[in-house]
Amino acid sequence: MKLTRKESVRRRHHRVRRKVTGTAERPRLAVFRSNQHIYVQVIDDNLQHTLAAASTLEPTLKSNVESGATCEASVEVGKLIAQRTIEKGISKVVFDRGGNLYHGRVKALAEAAREAGLEF
Repeated sequence: MKLTRKESVRRRHHRVRRKVTGTAERPRLAVFRSNQHIYVQVIDDNLQHTLAAASTLEPTLKSNVESGATCEASVEVGKLIAQRTIEKGISKVVFDRGGNLYHGRVKALAEAAREAGLEF
């Protein structure tokens, strides 16, 4: 039985989520990647509360980048989420790649967030 790409991502996502949870001390940095945009949230799973969020749909980023589906846009989102998270007093997170492979846009976002000061 051949799995579609979407089914493969969903399976990986469920497998990763069994092991990765966010706490108040170390929330989860969750990434969702669509064909057009990239979205990221910092989540405390114990309270089921989003602490910070960023995406390529935000007006400040949308005007700066040509397309939301590029590594350059992902780098900008990574910097923005790191800035917002550090402003809230959170410096350590757990990375949840959302079932996506650690490659391309997801990798660019993660490395930009690390360079901006987040630890994971």
